[in-house]
Amino acid sequence: MTAPRITVAGAGCIGCFVGGLLANGGHEVRFLGRARVCETLASQGLRLTDFAALDMTLRGVAAFEDPEKALIGADVVLVAVKSGDTGDIARLIRNHAPHAQVISLQNGVGNADALRVALPGADVRAAMVPFNVVWRGDGHYHRATSGDIVVEAGPLPHLDTPTLAWTQSDQIEAVQWGKLLINLGNAINALADLPLLEQLQDRRWRRLMAAQMAEALRILRVAGITPAKSTAAPPWLIPHILRLPTPLFRRIAAQMLTIDAEARSSMWEDLTQRRPTEVDALQGVILDLAARFGRQAPLNARLRQLIKEAEVAGNGSPVLSPSDIAPRF
Repeated sequence: MTAPRITVAGAGCIGCFVGGLLANGGHEVRFLGRARVCETLASQGLRLTDFAALDMTLRGVAAFEDPEKALIGADVVLVAVKSGDTGDIARLIRNHAPHAQVISLQNGVGNADALRVALPGADVRAAMVPFNVVWRGDGHYHRATSGDIVVEAGPLPHLDTPTLAWTQSDQIEAVQWGKLLINLGNAINALADLPLLEQLQDRRWRRLMAAQMAEALRILRVAGITPAKSTAAPPWLIPHILRLPTPLFRRIAAQMLTIDAEARSSMWEDLTQRRPTEVDALQGVILDLAARFGRQAPLNARLRQLIKEAEVAGNGSPVLSPSDIAPRF
């Protein structure tokens, strides 16, 4: 079987890391990205590192700002743009790669459906990327946590490499809801301006994370949505683990703490780089569900408000404390 020609639509942290591992594994990969990113990859290459001592640099990376050059002839398009750009990227795929299989590597739960609406007849698959990738500048991307990509079940080309595994699930929506619950913490991390590991060592921050997740779980329960596990613990148990005293938390949640000391959320990076965040695809989704079922989600609403204010201010993270965000914490 001929190896698929792969285009990564969205040369950001996840797109560059996943695409780079695929290219290193022998796949033909092209990247569609902003001019600044394409120029960096062309001049300095693509360096990939991770918490487990991975360190590789790829030269001759095929990165294009021109969507036709990046997409024409693609067999598989990995969509890695922000949720707010889904409609634009769907239009480009429709114009330049209408017969490609499309896999959404995006955060949130609605992007694959939006792609299906915009690309009628296309084979569109939802996916969940469990790991965190941090941009370190000059074409260097660092994977700070672990996990395999989970894709909606169905025929797929062989995409596994020695450094990247893909699994399939026939419950992908539940998997995505499970990841969304974890990703709600991105806003807290972005507002605090702290490494994730340092934040998890502080019970005040964990109590805030627990309260937000518990609030979201109540809304999902009312909506009849059962999220799947995206960590070692089931979703309903995570708030209880987060609230534990720190010495006990460290023992019980040892697997949750096996992350790179420098790991931060993608939302923190968006604020730092003065880019729009995906808060509407995370807290915003919980608030929409709450409104639909006549419920309130005040902590999620507060976090969304603070992120929106930080976006408008354009000064990066506001460096808030737990009591700044929610006084009772």
